[in-house]
Amino acid sequence: MGVNVNVTELLHVIELTPCHQNIMLVGKHGIGKSRIIADFFEKQGKPVITLFLGQMSDPGDIIGLPALDATVGKTDFRPPWWFPLDGNPIVLFLDELNRARPEILQCVMDLTLNKMLAGKKLPAGSQIISAVNEGEEYQLTDLDPALVSRFNVYYFVPSPAEWLLWAERNNIDKRVVAFIEKNSDVLDSEASIDAGLSKTPDRRAWERVSQIIAPLDHIDRIVEKIIAGVVGNSAALKFALFTRENTGLNPLLILTHFEQNKQRLENLAIHELTPLNEGCFRMIELERNQKKVKGYVSNLEHYIKWLIENKRNEVIAHWATLYQSSAYPQAKVAILSNSPSIFQSIVGFIKDIKI
Repeated sequence: MGVNVNVTELLHVIELTPCHQNIMLVGKHGIGKSRIIADFFEKQGKPVITLFLGQMSDPGDIIGLPALDATVGKTDFRPPWWFPLDGNPIVLFLDELNRARPEILQCVMDLTLNKMLAGKKLPAGSQIISAVNEGEEYQLTDLDPALVSRFNVYYFVPSPAEWLLWAERNNIDKRVVAFIEKNSDVLDSEASIDAGLSKTPDRRAWERVSQIIAPLDHIDRIVEKIIAGVVGNSAALKFALFTRENTGLNPLLILTHFEQNKQRLENLAIHELTPLNEGCFRMIELERNQKKVKGYVSNLEHYIKWLIENKRNEVIAHWATLYQSSAYPQAKVAILSNSPSIFQSIVGFIKDIKI
């Protein structure tokens, strides 16, 4: 069994791993591996150069082309386009490593062991990170155990909650966010059993759906077909039905106008209230205006009181789990700072249940 890491853990892995050690990320396509790498090192001012090894057909794409050095009368390799000549360190991201041809993988061997390439060394401080896909739906090349041994290997399994946080930060259409909140099983597809061009959903695909529907007020049959070309027929139908039938409460209404909306909570089932919990946590986590945060927490206090009074035990337990998790650190601080009584109420209620 491999070592699974989510987004938060992956960022710690990257931060704590010395640059002379190589990292390999294993996971499905479209789950954000390359974006997370690029965003992390961009903040550090370190350029990320991505090589799509599965698209390379000649070793020259990696090591450069041979040329005669007339001054010494010997053949040398001209540096490839991506090789840093300014002496500044880079992050070399080897994507699709296990889709590369065997001759390309041979070039990678020395690069991963010694940071050397046809006699030229990468600048000090450079790091190599690779990404590989896993699953029967991919056409893959078996990796040499000697090559794998040169990497620290992690299976990247980002949680739906982490994607929803990212989606809120990046203005993904609210309908997509609400849909994934209640249907996290279609955020990432399972391995496709169909060959050929069958479409299945992934995180990149839902971002494209958001871009398509952002200017639209209504998802009609034509738009549904367009979405099906992005995430597949099954997910598109499920999404279209959701947008037509969804009358659930927006967490913003709970955190800003609880009293006016609390009666709407009466008819909501557990599976409708738990996404509301997560939505409230996300909104508090992402809000930077402290005046708004105080207002959110004040309304949250009333919401928790309502849950306790109405004995929504499973929903309260779910809320406590979210509070104790590492997914919403800013929200936890905001709640504790502005209303310590909230968690005390939760703890007291759970204690009474156990007694």
